[in-house]
Amino acid sequence: MKLEFAPSARSTVGLEWEIMLADPASGDLVGRAPELLSALEAESADERHTVTGELLTNTIEVTSGVGSSVAHAIDDIAKAISAVRAATDPAGIELLSAGSHPFAQWYEQQVTDKTRYHKLIERTQWWGRNMMIWGIHVHIGVEDHRKVFPIINALAGFLPHLQSLAASSPFWAGERTGYASNRALVFQQLPTAGLPWPLHDWSQFESFLDDMVRTGVMADASEVRWDIRPAPRWGTIEVRACDGMSTLPELAAVASLIQVLVEHFSRQLDEGRELPTLQSWFHRENKWRAARYGLDARVIVDSHGGQRDVRDHLSDTLEELAPIAVDLGCEREFASIGRILQDGASYARQLTVADAAGGDLSAVVHHLIREFRSGPEASTHEE
Repeated sequence: MKLEFAPSARSTVGLEWEIMLADPASGDLVGRAPELLSALEAESADERHTVTGELLTNTIEVTSGVGSSVAHAIDDIAKAISAVRAATDPAGIELLSAGSHPFAQWYEQQVTDKTRYHKLIERTQWWGRNMMIWGIHVHIGVEDHRKVFPIINALAGFLPHLQSLAASSPFWAGERTGYASNRALVFQQLPTAGLPWPLHDWSQFESFLDDMVRTGVMADASEVRWDIRPAPRWGTIEVRACDGMSTLPELAAVASLIQVLVEHFSRQLDEGRELPTLQSWFHRENKWRAARYGLDARVIVDSHGGQRDVRDHLSDTLEELAPIAVDLGCEREFASIGRILQDGASYARQLTVADAAGGDLSAVVHHLIREFRSGPEASTHEE
């Protein structure tokens, strides 16, 4: 199977953000996306951003255009959110984002009436119906398809760092899970999801797709749901491992780290250097550790089994790669990763709120609603 990789400008940025719709009083999810989307899609027809539906009717997704920088793409997302609020505020609908909703139940949610979603549920059954998960997708442009899999394989070593920064799903269906990112382990139950196979070049990916299509596993490359995958249609590497970010500044921070890492590895390839990789069993262990412990995880960082606290390794990475962030014009967003390391990721803030409220998870939802609207500082001040 021959698969074209679309032309794409190097290190450009595209963002997708999945957002929950909630009742402002109870905090429970509301399946009102269909009534919002027609007007929203018509209003945004001439804009760079888009607003679309997702698997469940309690969710909308906002998408940026191709950004020349992280700030450019984030500006698209901010405009999309403003457009959404123009419809949701009068309708009495609140917005929030996290990897999971603290107390909603899967059996109370409705699947969006589209053939591809019904086919997914028919195949995956109970696991598919349990996909009450929200995430972000970050696309980074790559100018040569020959770079794609070397970069993916090297970038996989930083998936636990990205998962830890974005972890925001410590609760599931009303229970404290003990995981920073329960979403990470739920999502991998779908066929074709999870960590990428350790492929070495584009021809191996074409052979993989040929096998999958020929045996009826998937229809095309869009059904590859790996934590990092090629996006041939857009000419990008797409990182899908992260929970839904709870605030726009945190989305910008994580997007900047992904952009800088991709550019870093691209430059190493330009210099003729071999990119660092880990054994697939180390990647699997790292994913579990990040899901379980978040920013308190100790991760495997080299092929010899060397281990570092993820906070310390991230701090060293930020210092090493800061000049690339300057080159890409995302130094402000890149520097703000340090604030997440200092103040904690969303999962930690949610747990703090739950403890202060005596375990009342509706308080956690309202905390997330405030954060989404005004940022973590406003939510902290109100609490």
